[in-house]
Amino acid sequence: MRYLGIDYGTRTVGLALSDESGAFAFPQGTLPNDARLVGSVAALAREKGVQEIVVGDARSLGGAANPITAEVEEFAAALRAVTALPVTLASEAWSSMEAARYAPDNVKRDESAAAVILQRFLDIHRGGSAKAKEGLE
Repeated sequence: MRYLGIDYGTRTVGLALSDESGAFAFPQGTLPNDARLVGSVAALAREKGVQEIVVGDARSLGGAANPITAEVEEFAAALRAVTALPVTLASEAWSSMEAARYAPDNVKRDESAAAVILQRFLDIHRGGSAKAKEGLE
């Protein structure tokens, strides 16, 4: 099963794809956050045979909404409507900081953060490590 991971940002949206077995996440690039975003993501999902989309949930560690939370939820709802695919919100807590370790130059940080979000999701949903589960709680 192939998954698409998304790190939603107000200017740039990071993308990651899993392998076909749904075991490993790989950075896939970025898209500008503009009027074409939902259509572009839907086209990528079709092209790559994605069966589920995982969007980073922008809530705080305590679960409280922040200024971008409503925008992320609207984006996820639009993706559900356009793609008819399951769209799951998954914690993005600390994903940008973790991505900075792998992409310190900022150029690929958004797509690396998307890969971190997606890999955590994949690890948890296939019975992954306790450390990964702690990162999502």
